[in-house]
Amino acid sequence: ELGKRAPRWIRDNEVTMCMKCKEPFNALTRRRHHCRACGHVVCWKCSDYKAHLEYDGNKLNKVCKDCYHVIIGCTDSEEKKRKGILEIESAEVSGNSVICSFLQYMEKSKPWQKAWCVIPKQEALVLYMYGAPQDVKALATIPLLGYTVDDTPKSADLPHSFKLTQSKSVHSFAADNEELKQKWLKVIHLAVKGETPECQNELQGN
Repeated sequence: ELGKRAPRWIRDNEVTMCMKCKEPFNALTRRRHHCRACGHVVCWKCSDYKAHLEYDGNKLNKVCKDCYHVIIGCTDSEEKKRKGILEIESAEVSGNSVICSFLQYMEKSKPWQKAWCVIPKQEALVLYMYGAPQDVKALATIPLLGYTVDDTPKSADLPHSFKLTQSKSVHSFAADNEELKQKWLKVIHLAVKGETPECQNELQGN
């Protein structure tokens, strides 16, 4: 269907990095552009291609590198490189997750920042953190097995916060409300013991 019908445009505020080369956007050097074929948000380098699009009367339109290669019928060998652990698209894991939502996150004494957090079904013991829901690369991953969960906020913490601790590693999270916090804790309490929600259901069934 590429080029035959108008794509759904990903909104600028749904990404913090180019959806192709994964370079972070910033106000000065990286303006956001939309690929007219797939609707992804890309940087100027990755949008420096043009192709005739059927849905727009076969006019030449700005497209990203990937769509350009598909439309003109040539494959890019770079795409065959194996993806690293962080290079899993947020939309891909969020659509098939045990739980996903925005949480506030704090590491050590850095300020709190908003992160899109996901625990995917196929890796229910790992928490992925993204800058925004449509980012194509995670900022960090936390393998949850073996962490200790502290769900009582200290006075300096945000009200609906909890901590994950393992030796010197401490990750603080805060949800927008108590209900969301409890949903996350339910999944995390299982993950730190090496269990998944499916395991738990089977045990209860037996």
